[in-house]
Amino acid sequence: MLKCISWNVNGLRAAVGKGFTTYFQSVDADIFSLQETKLQAGQIDFAPEGYHCYWNYAERKGYSGVAVFTKREPISVSYGLGIAEHDKEGRVITLEFPEFYHVTVYTPNSQQENARLAYRMEWEDAFREYMVSLDAKKPVIICGDLNVAHKEIDLKNPATNHHNAGFTDEERGKMTELLGAGFTDTFRYFYPDTEGIYSWWSYRFRAREKNAGWRIDYYIVSNRLRDKLKSASIYTEVFGSDHCPVALEIEL
Repeated sequence: MLKCISWNVNGLRAAVGKGFTTYFQSVDADIFSLQETKLQAGQIDFAPEGYHCYWNYAERKGYSGVAVFTKREPISVSYGLGIAEHDKEGRVITLEFPEFYHVTVYTPNSQQENARLAYRMEWEDAFREYMVSLDAKKPVIICGDLNVAHKEIDLKNPATNHHNAGFTDEERGKMTELLGAGFTDTFRYFYPDTEGIYSWWSYRFRAREKNAGWRIDYYIVSNRLRDKLKSASIYTEVFGSDHCPVALEIEL
């Protein structure tokens, strides 16, 4: 059984100050992925015993960044999408194992007034093409903050957010395209109609207290891995970030 956890920590140094290390050790994941580490090399000493550690940093300081910690050593590791325009912000790490690929991603936010939506659309197409190219070789597990609530069930207030970043028709359409290219949203595979389960809450307006959240953190797998899925979880009770961890258990 492979146990995977993914968490947008919104600054790893801040999260460590809120108990992240204890949580990391307690869950004993086989692969633990992070988004929005907001680090440069050498700014933190986090090298958990028994794990191989991989980091992708943004060129801009204090911004973006992903990391992945795996008990099992991959046969290869790559960083980014292989496209210079998209690889300056430290958003993707791909681990290759004999049976599958594991991709950690932090999708660009479209920002206020959708200032970055056009760029986001270019990113989405490039990311989907990359996933399809991997999937042609062996099955893929994708995890991370994809910065989109796919359906109305995936956020508390869909009616008032149709033109806001993370719930535009354009962003939702790109998620539909990704899934349509041969992939499965694991949480919805197990819980197609479950409402009120979210992975991100604004720090404003006591949103988490009111559970006025969005489900924007995912585990997505190649369709041919469906019969190997054991569970998909969202740990809404875990604090330390404006996101909570999401998890996947799969028999590989």
